[in-house]
Formats: sequence, structure tokens, C-alpha cells
Amino acid sequence: MLSAMQSVLGLASGALVGFSLGLVGGGGSILAVPLMVYVVGVPEPHMAIGTSAIAVAMNAAFNLFNHSRGGTVVWPVALVFAVAGMVGALAGSTLGKMLEGQKLLALFALVMLVIAMLMLKTRARIGVSDVKMSRANLPAIISLGAATGTLSGFFGIGGGFLIVPALMLATGMPIMNAVSSSLVAVTTFGLTTAASYAWSGLVAWRLAGLFILGGVGGGLAGTRAARHLSGRRGALNILFAAVVIAVALYMLARTLLPQ
Repeated sequence: MLSAMQSVLGLASGALVGFSLGLVGGGGSILAVPLMVYVVGVPEPHMAIGTSAIAVAMNAAFNLFNHSRGGTVVWPVALVFAVAGMVGALAGSTLGKMLEGQKLLALFALVMLVIAMLMLKTRARIGVSDVKMSRANLPAIISLGAATGTLSGFFGIGGGFLIVPALMLATGMPIMNAVSSSLVAVTTFGLTTAASYAWSGLVAWRLAGLFILGGVGGGLAGTRAARHLSGRRGALNILFAAVVIAVALYMLARTLLPQ
């Protein structure tokens, strides 16, 4: 049972997650899992992962609607990438539940550090406009979709910060199209992972609802900021990468150092 303070913290945390998804198409579960564990106070890491998966998936779906209105989603590429990733997400979530919770959080933190480096590396890439799916890029779309889906399911993350660079690598699309298109995969990966955890009874539904509710407002603000500040996306990625690194180091300290 959530206390009043936990409910408020859940709403606020959800707003932050929604803002991140609307702004850069990622960061949902990278923020949601540690927020649930260390801010809201969910004691079981697997419960936090399962709950964040459903909350992030629904927030991503809402933000996808907002981005699609701007015409920046490359639907054929996004759908094929997402379908390939769903298979990987199901397999990854099955493996993730077999690992002890604190070890999973430590591995999650290490992946966060790698993701932050990828964000910094790709911050200034321009990309090719009017990207289309073809026989030449289809194998890369499918293989990278499956790979990111597996990692997403294993760590219980929506995978936006993995998906965005993967889409750019597979097709050469600009980052704005990758951010928008990534939300298709974030939604499907999250729902696949959430279904697996829900089947095992590892979803706190009331907390998930609070995260989703808070994420609606945060997502609207994030999408508006993305449209107005797209020219400064490199600077925003640097700032967010710094936040990801800070959270990762905090998680490593909490899970690896003696309490």
C-alpha cells in the first residue's frame, strides 16, 4: 500500500519520465527504475522493473502520438524494428527474472554508462533526410531491433537510448526522426516486458497508474521543448548524458558498496 508521500513522489517521478521520453525519446526506464527504488521506495528491484515497464510503455505511446502529429515518425522502419525487438524483449525479460535483483541493478548501471557514452558520441550527427526502408538496410534494421529488444527486456528498460543510435546506425536517419520513431519500439518493448513481469505478479498497478498520470503532463512539456529546442539537441544530450552518468554511479555505489 502506497503512502500519501509515495503517491506524490510517484506522480512527480512519472512527470520526469514523461518529460524525458517526449524530449529525447529515451531515458524512461533509465530514470524510472532508480526513481521507483530510491525515491518512491519500492523494496524489490524486480517489482520496480516490471512496474516501470508498463508505465514507460504507456507514456511512450502517448508521446508517440504527439510526435506523429509532427510527421517525424518513419513508420515502416519503426514497425519492422519494433516487431524484431519484441521477440528479443520476451527472451531478455525471461533471462532477467532469473538474475538476483541487486546484481541486475548493478549491471543496469553499467549499461547506463555505456548508453551515456553513445549519447555523447552521436550528439552532433546530422543524418540523411527522407530515409526509406530497403533491401540494403532491412537486415540491419531487423538484427539491431532484435539486439536492442533483448537488452531492453533483460534490464526492464524501454530502450530509447539504445534504439535511437541503433536506428541511426541501421538507416542513417537524422536524430529527430530516430527520436520520434524510437517511441514505437519503446512502446512495444515495454509492453512485451511488462506482460512477462505481470504474468509473474511483479507489477505494482497503482504505482504504475500514478507514473502514467504524471507522465502525461511531463510528456506534453517534453514534446513541446523538443520542437522548440531541436537545434540545440546536442547540448541537451550532453546535459542528459551527465544526468545518466550521475544516476548510474549512484546506483553502483548503492548496490556494490557495503551499506
